[in-house]
Amino acid sequence: MLLRMLSAPARGHAERELFAKAAQREGQPQPQPQPFRAGSFLVSPRPADGPAQGRSGGKLTAAALPAQSPPRKGSAELNRPGRMAAPSLTEAAAQWLRWDKNTKTSEIVKQLVAEENAGELQKCFGSRMEFGTAGLRAAMGAGISQMNDFTIIQTTQGFCRYLEKNFSDLKKRGVVIGFDARAHPSSGGSSKRFARLAATTFISQGIPVYLFSNITPTPFVPYTITHLKLSAGIMITASHNPKQDNGYKVYWENGAQITSPHDKGISQAIKENQEPWPQAWDDSLVDSSLLLHDPYVTINKDYFKDIQKHCFHRNINKETKLKFIHTSVHGVGHEFVQSAFKAFDFKPPLAVPEQKDPDPEFPTVKYPNPEEGKGVLTLSFALAEKEGAGIILANDPDADRLLVAEKQESGEWKVFSGNELGALLGWWIFTCWKNQNQDPAAIKDVYMLSSTVSSKILRAIALKEGFHFEETLTGFKWMGNRAKQLAVQGKTVLFAFEEAIGYMCSPLVLDKDGVSAAVITAEMSSWLATKNLSLSLQLKAIYDEYGCHITKASYFICHDPKTIKELFENLRNYDGKNTYPKSCGKFKVSGVRDLTTGYDSSQPDQKAVLPTSKSSQMITFTFANGGVATMRTSGTEPKIKYYAELCAPPGNSDPDQLKEELGELVSAIEEYFFQPEKNKLQPKAE
Repeated sequence: MLLRMLSAPARGHAERELFAKAAQREGQPQPQPQPFRAGSFLVSPRPADGPAQGRSGGKLTAAALPAQSPPRKGSAELNRPGRMAAPSLTEAAAQWLRWDKNTKTSEIVKQLVAEENAGELQKCFGSRMEFGTAGLRAAMGAGISQMNDFTIIQTTQGFCRYLEKNFSDLKKRGVVIGFDARAHPSSGGSSKRFARLAATTFISQGIPVYLFSNITPTPFVPYTITHLKLSAGIMITASHNPKQDNGYKVYWENGAQITSPHDKGISQAIKENQEPWPQAWDDSLVDSSLLLHDPYVTINKDYFKDIQKHCFHRNINKETKLKFIHTSVHGVGHEFVQSAFKAFDFKPPLAVPEQKDPDPEFPTVKYPNPEEGKGVLTLSFALAEKEGAGIILANDPDADRLLVAEKQESGEWKVFSGNELGALLGWWIFTCWKNQNQDPAAIKDVYMLSSTVSSKILRAIALKEGFHFEETLTGFKWMGNRAKQLAVQGKTVLFAFEEAIGYMCSPLVLDKDGVSAAVITAEMSSWLATKNLSLSLQLKAIYDEYGCHITKASYFICHDPKTIKELFENLRNYDGKNTYPKSCGKFKVSGVRDLTTGYDSSQPDQKAVLPTSKSSQMITFTFANGGVATMRTSGTEPKIKYYAELCAPPGNSDPDQLKEELGELVSAIEEYFFQPEKNKLQPKAE
């Protein structure tokens, strides 16, 4: 008989029996029964990509039942750990079954309870997803720790109440909701289904919803917010994450992703609105309500009209002999990049046929992430060779990122890093602006932005050309909000980028946009071709003029939050308490900035200028040879990332020598700071 049918005392007894059986199977002593508090949830660690800790054979071990489980490690951006006391797993499951009307997820939970599968119940109910500045991102499946119909309803109810508190005209302005093509048949979840349920929540409260009727790129949501002057937006996507994941990304009325304290306010509102509202499951409201609007046709027309403001060489585009390959990597990008090329008077790019249509299984790639480089481009290379094409443009599945590759004279393919394409696009967009603006005084109001872990090439260009450069914390939520602040002050933000192949080529979208970046890259390439220049040759010319900037970025995988914390704490207490490393192998450390603790050795008061966050790890080391290296935890994956750069003054550098020196520096950082063998870190697969 299902545990939810038992009385509270009986449930408690049944749970103790369940745990006792699990402990006996593992040969462990029986854990003591733990009290619970109704209405809140058990918190326990579960790595983002690995098995739940303390589980063996799918059954709950005694080791997984501490008196109070520590919070699940996450990031400041996604799924921050909850800290509330918890009811029993069976109480959480029983509550779920009372409220969940998705037959697939409720059947999964019923089966787990019937099988007394405490390990899987712990996985599903041990830790609630917590809302962060990037919203939510997790695997699709049953329970409060995963993305499903019910957690979407709860999240949207909280978001709705928070918006009502902040916008008196919410029922006049409304919200926009977009979605990608992800689906998870075994749990009945999909991005489209989640979007409909989110729309139902708002409509049930009398709030207008602009729900796209079909898949869209993520940048269409922030564009729609500012274009239609809406209060907020939601994009249902997990971007380039593995196929089982999904996400819930939130934008504010300014068209940028939310920053703190909005995330905390939304998170609290979610906790206060967990029981589904009366019409929460009735998504037929979406089909019949006068509050529902479909912006698909209007936004498609207006977006592609607006980005034509950045088309400066239409005649060259019409006549170019260059051939472009495009892949959307089984995501949403195909139709929209085709439309962008049409808007710029290009012939359509040649689409990789096996990857052009949306497919939530991502069958032709191991990871649907262009950041992984050549492995994602295998089919693109083959089509390019067949068609005689020289440039490949690859979007990630929600089309907010762009990877570019170019065939070299040697016949080899060069895949540009995010920093290299950032240098090219920054140079190009400034060159186009300068040609359109002959007034020398205008440059004093021009800005470019990049994240602190990205190359400083824009700073070098700004110093020579006279415009302003600013760096922000990692992530487009910081750059988007800063761009909006500057625009309100009458400034012009021409370009922003991050090394993770994200580019904001137009203030029309205050977020990374892989669609506009693709067509602007195509125009840049076509113009360069008329000068007998390739992207690679122009990149060399940029480095010759503004100084060579050599970068290397990679990561280690680590599923153990404790190991990650100890690694960074060791760096903070390297030669005794509160002492950072003075050297790394043969490389002398000249400065340290720790954005977790707020320490910056370069400042007079030793306090960091950029915002700090104790919930994420990030340390930057400056070296006496001019090198800079940042180590930080990922916001969405079980990775410790690093970013290293060596810069040299214009006309006074040997790129090969710089690459060799940077390689030695990176090797030293890996050996002495990461200590992968000691910490059992898994390197990036090359």
